Formats: sequence, structure tokens, C-alpha cells
Amino acid sequence: MSTDITVPQLPESVSDATVASWTKKKGDSVKRDEVLVELETDKVVLEVPAPADGVLEEILHDEGATVTADTVLGRVSEGAASGGDDTDDKDGGKTKAPVEESGDDAAADARTGPAARKLIAEHGLDAASIEGTGKDGRILKEDVQRHIEAGSAAKPAEAPKEAAPQQPAQSAQPASAPSADETAKQAGVSYSQGDRPEKRVPMTRLRARIAERLVQATQQTAMLTTFNEVNMKPVMDLRAKYKDQFEKAHDTKLGFMSFFVTAATEALKRFPDINASIDGSDVVYHGYCDVGIAVSSDRGLVVPILRDAETMAMADIEKQIRDFGGRAQAGKISIEEMTGGTFTITNGGVFGSLVSTPIINMPQSAILGMHKIQERPVAENGEVVIRPMMYLALSYDHRIVDGKDSVQFLVAIKELLEDPARLILDV
Repeated sequence: MSTDITVPQLPESVSDATVASWTKKKGDSVKRDEVLVELETDKVVLEVPAPADGVLEEILHDEGATVTADTVLGRVSEGAASGGDDTDDKDGGKTKAPVEESGDDAAADARTGPAARKLIAEHGLDAASIEGTGKDGRILKEDVQRHIEAGSAAKPAEAPKEAAPQQPAQSAQPASAPSADETAKQAGVSYSQGDRPEKRVPMTRLRARIAERLVQATQQTAMLTTFNEVNMKPVMDLRAKYKDQFEKAHDTKLGFMSFFVTAATEALKRFPDINASIDGSDVVYHGYCDVGIAVSSDRGLVVPILRDAETMAMADIEKQIRDFGGRAQAGKISIEEMTGGTFTITNGGVFGSLVSTPIINMPQSAILGMHKIQERPVAENGEVVIRPMMYLALSYDHRIVDGKDSVQFLVAIKELLEDPARLILDV
């Protein structure tokens, strides 16, 4: 008996999906609930499991095909077996069992998706040495790309080089700029040989959706950006003093994001226009702060939401953000977790950005951009001193937010961060 492999029901905001990869080939044995197909939507990757034990009898939609909810992707023949010893065919003869790979190679191949296998072959990698983050340790394309970026590709041995001085986490940069070829390889792109090589690849659905929303934001909003700078010394001193106790008490590290989220939610209470959105000819004021945290992943930028962030303790904020970061890399953040949001915070400083103008995440009315912490000379009480400074940028929709409110909102965040006791005292 054959059982259909179907596309699951897609969320309301998603109309279709693309077949990203099959983990098995036609004729392979499968086990119930084993992931067979990865479907890519414009927000997340969905995994489709095997409906029963048996053999993958038929693949109806290959990689790259566009499918909708309840589409039959293929069929599993229940109870059938593949491989093994020689078996009798219907004419009474013998059919030779296929020769199986042995050892680590067979195990690694069995847990590697087609897209990942292709990338492994292109770079001459050993699949057994790559750590998989998919279900049951399956190797995803993103895992291979991280392996390549870590410099683990097979290369001739080189003499060890003198270690460079350790840089702060926020400002870590390579000692020298990589060549164009190295950059392309790190991004998983290989070029044909020639004097002027090129390679044309289709956008992923997520990248296409990001492009669409960014263009929409620049065309449909009256977007402006205001800037300020904050002296991070008080926050850094407080963090250094209590980080060990904080980690022991809450089983999570104390980072900077919890300070910024807490300061932002307090400022949003004071300036409700910045926590509002436009719906047609109406302005919708939100009595809660659902703060989106921009997270970079190998597939692109995703923005999961901290629901009711104004009620969250700093430890809960840190735990949730770290959870988002890990699941974003594995493509495990659900569409529901990225839907909604009244305000967004993005941190380009982790990549070394000194200043930038973030783009609004519609239909929100504003987005806060954090940047690199850098020591600079500043004037304090008539004297020049060196302080760890960070530029802040607030991009806002001038249709709903006045310039005065945007400036005062950013000043409120600055004041709260430069005197963090005010976050605790609510003053």
C-alpha cells in the first residue's frame, strides 16, 4: 500500500513553498517521522516527515518546484524493504543487492541533504567531520557553509602562524581582507574558469522576500533617521561587576541587548507614536511592546519577536534572544514567532558597523540601530577623557512620528543607558 507525502498546511500569510531538498532518493528505505523533504517559504524552512515505514516509491516534485498546501510531493510504499541480501525476482531469478558504502562515509551520506552533498563535493570536504544541526544530526547546507567559513576545508598543511592579538567580540575583524575568490567560497559560490567569470543563481525565497519588503519600506514610508551617541561605560561597569553572579543565578550570560530592550520599552511607554502603526487611514496604538530582534542567519536576516517585552526580566530577555540566535541558524524559528511586532532593534555593531541607517520593518513606525562600541575622546566636566562610545540611530516614519518625538525618544534611551539605575527605579 502506498501513502502520500503531502505539503502540510501553510500559515495564513504564506501561499506557497519551494522544494529545497530531498533527504532520500527514489528506492531508499525510510522510517516513519524521518525528515524526507525540506520546503523553503519566504520566512522559514519547513520539514516534511515520512508518513510511514517503507520505501520512497515516487518523487513527484523535484528540488526547485513550487508547491502549495496539501500538494502530493511523493509516495511511500509501506512495509517494503530495499537493499539487503540477494532476493528472488518474479521470474524466479536472483537480483543482486546493491553494494552499500561502509563505515563513516555511509553514515555521513545518509544524514546529508542533497544541497549539502553538492556543496561538500564542490569543496572536497569530509562529510563525517561536519557537525549537523538538523533533526537527528542531519547535515544541512548551512552547516557546510559554516564549516567552510571556519576554514575546515581540505587544504595542504601550512606552517602555524603566530596568533594575532585577541580583539573584543564586537569589533573582531580579519587581519587582512579576504580575496574575492575566498569571499565567494565562504558564501558558497563557485565561479567557472575564465578571465571574467560569472555565476547566476536564483534568489532564495527568503532573500526575495527581504528585498521586496525593503523596497516597499523605502517607497511607502516617509523614512528619516536621527542619531545620537551613548557613553557605554556605566553599562559596561555594571555588567562587569555582576556578570558572574548573574550567570550563576539565571544560567545565562548578561549581554548588552537586555539593557537596550529594557530601555527601549521604557521609552516606548513615554512616546506611544513610536510604538504605533498605520493601518489604511487609521493609526493603531499598541498597549504592549512586542520587540523584534534582528538575527542574522546563513539564510538571511530574520526578526523573531519578544512578546510583551515590557514585562520581561532582563534574564528572560537574554535567554530568549540566545534561543532565537541558535534556532535561527538551524532554521527552526516558526512563522508565528516572526509575525507581528511593534518595534525592532538591530545590532550592526557585532559586525563592526560604526554607523548606519536601518530600514523600518513595516508596518512598524520605527527601528533602533545599535553600532560598534569604540573608545573615543569626549568632553566631561571641561576635560577630555576616553570613553567607550556607541552611535545610536533611530529610523522612523515621519507620517506618524514627529521629529521632536523621535529625538526625545532617542535621548530617553541614551539617558537610561548612561544611568542604568533609572531602569531599576523606573524614573
